[in-house]
Amino acid sequence: MVRHFRRDDDISPAEQQQIIDRAIAMKADPYGLTPLAGPKSVALLFDKPSTRTRVSFSVGVAALGGNPLVIQSSESQLGAKESIADTARVLDRMVAAIVWRTFAQSNIDEMAEYSTVPVINSLSDDFHPCQLLADLQTIQEHKGKTAGLTVAFIGDGSSNMANSYLVAGVMAGMHVRVATPTAYPPLAEAHSTAIRISAETGGSVRVTADVAEAAQGADVVVTDTWISMGQEAEKARRTADFAGYAVTADLMSLASPGAIFLHCLPAFRGYEVDADVIDGPQSAVWDAAENRLHAQKALLHFLLTTP
Repeated sequence: MVRHFRRDDDISPAEQQQIIDRAIAMKADPYGLTPLAGPKSVALLFDKPSTRTRVSFSVGVAALGGNPLVIQSSESQLGAKESIADTARVLDRMVAAIVWRTFAQSNIDEMAEYSTVPVINSLSDDFHPCQLLADLQTIQEHKGKTAGLTVAFIGDGSSNMANSYLVAGVMAGMHVRVATPTAYPPLAEAHSTAIRISAETGGSVRVTADVAEAAQGADVVVTDTWISMGQEAEKARRTADFAGYAVTADLMSLASPGAIFLHCLPAFRGYEVDADVIDGPQSAVWDAAENRLHAQKALLHFLLTTP
């Protein structure tokens, strides 16, 4: 049966750990595994502009022995003259996997429904599961583990990053705190899924409007932009709504002394994070950006080789 990665819990907690361990091993031996030798092609679909996703998947597919086929949706028939279902039926006869950076989660779900090759969500409005694999790899590299650690997500609780941190974080056995204004709650389904999974893994979930409560004693502090693509017209309102939710040096001082800071990028210094935090000694942002490459290679290897 074909395996897809539409959202964080399309894999089990054990499989998540397996992928992270494999990512660390592949980082040390970048060309040791070549499941795409041939070369086989991987379709990389982009509805949104991209830097890290495009570069990391392109380089990763090549390192696995394959050919990255970058397709800008604006230059294809996808979503215009051709349905998602028909696109899936065409692509899966020619490529080994499909990676899509899109808007609606339903797009990913429909592509996976009709595809006979793995479909990977490289970003949707609801989830950002590839970033979480990279973040978890980074946390394990810095902390030696993920289970039992506390992570504080500060900012837009309705964002794809907050939703993925809730689900993937508790899958990794972490205590996940989300600090967000009450008008920006996480996706209800992501929240309930995280609570259910936490009972199995020993993690926990807390959503609060209190930034200090979330950050107190945290091992990892995370944020994301307050204005995602498609929300530019809301900049003034969102900037006002999230006043007090910036990650500052004072906020980091509430976390544990060895806490690290993460941000999926692009970052806007002076808004969601201060420059002295993202460019300071506690920042592991650049490690996580690099680990997109290694985590996604490990994910592709897993999906392509796991029965």
